[in-house]
Parts: sequence; structure tokens; C-alpha cells
Amino acid sequence: QLYVVESGGGLVQPGGSLTLSCVISGERLDYYAIGWFRQAPGKEREGVSCISNLGVGTSYADSVKGRFTVSRDNAKKTASLRMNSLEPEDTAVYYCAVKYWGENWCMINDPSEYAFYGQGTQVTVSS
Repeated sequence: QLYVVESGGGLVQPGGSLTLSCVISGERLDYYAIGWFRQAPGKEREGVSCISNLGVGTSYADSVKGRFTVSRDNAKKTASLRMNSLEPEDTAVYYCAVKYWGENWCMINDPSEYAFYGQGTQVTVSS
């Protein structure tokens, strides 16, 4: 069993930056991929980014490529999502999620593949 807690959301102006943090407790993370998902009102949950178990592979949604950066620290059992050049379209509840995955790559096309989710943190981009 893994427990996931996100933090770092808030209100930011367009063009601004935020860093979301994720703390994971429970088992060692050496065989788990970490994903970031978001859900805006009235929309389905969508994948934003993921990072493979040892941090070798990453993946990003086209809408955030070049603006967001995912990272992790297995020793500290944490992950981060650095978000730059934020746009109003980035407004959503952001979730950190974990799935058992020992490969050097990861995917974010199916949120249901991630078994453990945090409670989410709200990101609002508005002037």
C-alpha cells in the first residue's frame, strides 16, 4: 500500500510558475513509475507527465512539453512537477499517482493504470 500526498498548488498569473510536490509513503519506489494527471471542471482526467522508476525515462503531454519538468528522488520518496509559462488552460486539480512499473519508460495515456492517487491540489491560472 502506498500513500500519496500532493502540495504546492495555488493561484498564479498567466506566464507564472509553480512547483508541485508529491510525497509517497509505504514501500520503496524502485519499481514504481510516478505520473501527474489533471482534471478540469467538466473534463476527463488527463495525463500530464510521468517518470520511470529510476528516473531514466519521462513522458509529457503535448500541451505541456517544453514548459513542465518532472523529477523524482527515490531516497526521499518524493516527486516534483515544475510548471513554467503557465496558461489559463492549465487550470485544474493536479494529482500525483503511482503504479507498479519496472521499465525505463512510462506512459500517461490511461489514468486507471495508476493504482495510487493523492487527494489532488488545485492550480488556478488567472489574471
